[in-house]
Amino acid sequence: MADLEVYKNLSPEKVERCMSVMQSGTQMIKLKRGTKGLVRLFYLDEHRTRLRWRPSRKSEKAKILIDSIYKVTEGRQSEIFHRQAEGNFDPSCCFTIYHGNHMESLDLITSNPEEARTWITGLKYLMAGISDEDSLAKRQRTHDQWVKQTFEEADKNGDGLLNIEEIHQLMHKLNVNLPRRKVRQMFQEADTDENQGTLTFEEFCVFYKMMSLRRDLYLLLLSYSDKKDHLTVEELAQFLKVEQKMNNVTTDYCLDIIKKFEVSEENKLKNVLGIEGFTNFMRSPACDIFNPLHHEVYQDMDQPLCNYYIASSHNTYLTGDQLLSQSKVDMYARVLQEGCRCVEVDCWDGPDGEPVVHHGYTLTSKILFRDVVETINKHAFVKNEFPVILSIENHCSIQQQRKIAQYLKGIFRDKLDLSSVDTGECKQLPSPQSLKGKILVKGKKLPYHLGDDAEEGEVSDEDSADEIEDECKFKLHYNNGTTEHQVESFIRKKLESLLKESQIRDKEDPDSFTVRALLKATHEGLNAHLKQSPDVKESGKKSHGRSLMTNFGKHKKTTKSRSKSYSTDDEEDTQQNPGKEGGQLYRLGRRRKTMKLCRELSDLVVYTNSVAAQDIVDDGTTGNVLSFSETRAHQVVQQKSEQFMIYNQKQLTRIYPSAYRIDSSNFNPLPYWNSGCQLVALNYQSEGRMMQLNRAKFKTNGNCGYVLKPQQMCKGTFNPFSGDPLPANPKKQLILKVISGQQLPKPPDSMFGDRGEIIDPFVEVEIIGLPVDCCKDQTRVVDDNGFNPVWEETLTFTVHMPEIALVRFLVWDHDPIGRDFVGQRTVTFSSLVPGYRHVYLEGLTEASIFVHITINEIYGKWSPLILNPSYTILHFLGATKNRQLQGLKGLFNKNPRHSSSENNSHYVRKRSIGDRILRRTASAPAKGRKKSKMGFQEMVEIKDSVSEATRDQDGVLRRTTRSLQARPVSMPSDRNLLGALSLPLSETAKDIEGKENSLVQI
Repeated sequence: MADLEVYKNLSPEKVERCMSVMQSGTQMIKLKRGTKGLVRLFYLDEHRTRLRWRPSRKSEKAKILIDSIYKVTEGRQSEIFHRQAEGNFDPSCCFTIYHGNHMESLDLITSNPEEARTWITGLKYLMAGISDEDSLAKRQRTHDQWVKQTFEEADKNGDGLLNIEEIHQLMHKLNVNLPRRKVRQMFQEADTDENQGTLTFEEFCVFYKMMSLRRDLYLLLLSYSDKKDHLTVEELAQFLKVEQKMNNVTTDYCLDIIKKFEVSEENKLKNVLGIEGFTNFMRSPACDIFNPLHHEVYQDMDQPLCNYYIASSHNTYLTGDQLLSQSKVDMYARVLQEGCRCVEVDCWDGPDGEPVVHHGYTLTSKILFRDVVETINKHAFVKNEFPVILSIENHCSIQQQRKIAQYLKGIFRDKLDLSSVDTGECKQLPSPQSLKGKILVKGKKLPYHLGDDAEEGEVSDEDSADEIEDECKFKLHYNNGTTEHQVESFIRKKLESLLKESQIRDKEDPDSFTVRALLKATHEGLNAHLKQSPDVKESGKKSHGRSLMTNFGKHKKTTKSRSKSYSTDDEEDTQQNPGKEGGQLYRLGRRRKTMKLCRELSDLVVYTNSVAAQDIVDDGTTGNVLSFSETRAHQVVQQKSEQFMIYNQKQLTRIYPSAYRIDSSNFNPLPYWNSGCQLVALNYQSEGRMMQLNRAKFKTNGNCGYVLKPQQMCKGTFNPFSGDPLPANPKKQLILKVISGQQLPKPPDSMFGDRGEIIDPFVEVEIIGLPVDCCKDQTRVVDDNGFNPVWEETLTFTVHMPEIALVRFLVWDHDPIGRDFVGQRTVTFSSLVPGYRHVYLEGLTEASIFVHITINEIYGKWSPLILNPSYTILHFLGATKNRQLQGLKGLFNKNPRHSSSENNSHYVRKRSIGDRILRRTASAPAKGRKKSKMGFQEMVEIKDSVSEATRDQDGVLRRTTRSLQARPVSMPSDRNLLGALSLPLSETAKDIEGKENSLVQI
């Protein structure tokens, strides 16, 4: 945001002139894809927080939050403007607003250049003010905006006043269930002006404060104030030391709290903190659950790169799905400023000798490689200076490869110069600290035996295309005059309907039958469409052939099927890929693909040489990056996790999503983080559980994109699937008291919106980390109260490796047939702060839950029943009718039929609809019902034999020794998946002895 600095110093007169014009409104043309443009009145709301326009069929959606604006560009720079003919509009009257997570563009044209200049200046001034705020100022601003917006939305007739009926409707919207008599009493107390029977905005603020009085905070204040209604400086210091576990609390620090948060001038003069000031302090960032010190880089940044998790993006340029979405250079700017440090660039031959970036063999749009590099160069080090890894997937001819190298050297310049980097010890990767301000090119490197005088050579070409399955390959030819636009239109409609039907968003399993069906159905439907339309009118474009979606497929399930699918014709492959030739034979008779690589591009690769699994040679060298799709990496993690961990102590590993995820959904990154993989690449454009985990993982350490791995993963090894992976290390016990909730909204997908029923909330807390640590627990349900529900329940968890654990807070609305998601917040365990803390739900302005956190260290080996009191004896005895007997942390079998050593495939629990309803209802315990702990596993132990409890025919409890493998409950329950990944459960002694020498090739 460096270009916004100048706007912070505008004169007050100029600022007010811009704001006045913008709030009065300006008629502009709104350009849209495929239309001539719409004339609309655009204006800035009175709070200067939203840009709105009218008329609009969707009035509530016709707005853009100033907070969500990423940048404003002048002239005809956007893709939509580029589609317009030259001379249609004066460039000085054009500007574009980029906003939202997907970098949507709002393209506007004013009637004269002066209006455009006013809007650009005004918007950039507002953006500069927001970027300069600290967390406290932003919290206060968003709160004030929320209160004002709430008042305006409740004012149905727009007279600037609220009557008692409008207040009652507002209470229902805010999930407040108070007797009407109580509401009227507070209304009358707040209504103090001459105009009786209505509340002005100022009176509404008084009413809202009365309604929001926190009983829990008031009782907490009384307990430290000797039952007075305020805290003295000494009492405040005592509270901070005893409850909040703060060190070095000084008198000046306490006086500063009173000065910042106390609202009563009388209290400020007396240097005391009243209930309103105490509430403001407790709801401020100072009492957030996230450690404020972790907003800055605090970890050791001088260790080798392989000792860090690195925030990584897959197909960074895409704004949506992997088949039809737009490619935009601004996506690089967005992810880099979000903290991502490894971005992907798929390079292909483009027209006029200019390489382009897009997802090959698809209908995604193309962008120039040069523009991508310029964008990365501009934004790489705006937020932090730690190195950026440029993952180049090269599909270009030698000529355009040289162009790529030319652009990289010409634009990045000294950012590519690594000659001065100190690598410390021999054969060790450099540290993030030593690489500050540098860009590392990850790509193929010419083999050393060629010699420095070789201008080009052949390298292996193993990429995501290896996952292709024949049934999901098809060629699309625009014969018979069928135009690309017609084909794209049909595929888009077909794909959108299939995506809605299959609901495959954010699936954790890439081998889902629904995804396979989606691809196959799209293929068959497209072919049928083309056969039925042989006489489509020609558009004048030259007919040409194009391969589509040959990049999509899935891994081979068995050796037999793998061998069969790889028996392809090399001559045909060479014809379709002129830059690629057949190589030497390897593994199962498969021909190894190779490609030509030029010396100029090879020389830019220094510490990040892309290698395939079969190319790994343990000669002690460093600087290799092993790339795996999630499907192949899954097998390595399951079979050779300890060897994989040892490999990751010296080299880098990148895991990318399966080619099956054409909807850009994300896989579960946890198993790969648990094995020490550094570069777990996710689709940043796809919001969901996995991106929430990724965001939480990298928010710590100043959101710099580098998080230090636990020391146990950097030296030595352990079995991440073990029931006690680190027996010599102390465990952490998390005692979490869930006290209350504040202003919890109705579920975002509520059928009746704000008019729906008042919610019945409960809180679920989930620990996510090593398999032994993965579990969840929940509170009871509070009926009819989303505004200030009180739970006062204690949940206890034991964590074996807190350094990699995440704590996830979820709020649900319980109803008789299930539960609806309200909101979530995920935090790294190491960033939790003890004491009384607020957990603000992500993306919701005011919604929070109030908790008390205690963290203890536990030494020695204890029974999980003692460590986790949340487990109940009833749970162990199988009191729930629809469950098999369960044991500690999932060590007991959940379904004996699928746990035998003969059938060790992934287990999927298939429930009847009735059972699912019972399960969903049971997941939200009714008010006053005894809660029980639900064991949860992201992964399970498959190598160490564990004890599990079963009952014989007489119902007697007995123990057997059996390996267990279970699926997380979020996996798709499809019987077609059973046996899809049959993996051996045991290692031979020879494998174990040789695990330090090489990584088993999968």
